[in-house]
Formats: sequence, C-alpha cells, structure tokens
Amino acid sequence: MRGVLVLTPADARLGFALAGVRQREVTPEEVWQVLREATADPGVGVIAADERLLAGLDRLRLGELTARWSGVLVTLPAPAGATRFAGDEFQRLVRRALGYHVKL
Repeated sequence: MRGVLVLTPADARLGFALAGVRQREVTPEEVWQVLREATADPGVGVIAADERLLAGLDRLRLGELTARWSGVLVTLPAPAGATRFAGDEFQRLVRRALGYHVKL
C-alpha cells in the first residue's frame, strides 16, 4: 500500500508526525531533491508539501516531475500571513483527475 509523505519546514515539525503521518522536515534549498527522491519511492502515493517550500521552484520542472509520477502532489496552504504559492493548486488537481479544465 502506498502512503502519504508530508514535507514541512522546521516550524511545523511535530504537527503531522503526532497524527501518525510520515513527515519530513525540509528546507526550501533541499525540497527539489527530496521531491525527486519521494516520487521515485514506490511506497509514496501522496506528497503533501507546505506551499512555502514550493514557492521557489520552477513550475514547469515541478509539473514535469509530477506528470511522470503516478501519485499526487498536494500543496498545503501556509499559515496566515505567509507567502502564497502562485497558481490554483485545487484547479490543477481537478484538471489532472478529470483530464480537462473545470471552472468552479
């Protein structure tokens, strides 16, 4: 069975681990390498990443990485007042699941 991996910055280090979810503390500098490793891991089916970690990544490269992977990348909203990740991740997930763009 494929599991969930949550990627968070250090300030959220205990939140998901307390709920029994596999969590990994990541810095924005190492998130690309961690994403590559996680998408290559057959035991990972869902990656939930704090949007602050993804803000500096190239969206095209990120899209190419997740398109080759059979799992799903979910972006977790940052706490209030933090930088927002550009784009509408919910729309991206709907488009990926349905195969076309749905305007909600």
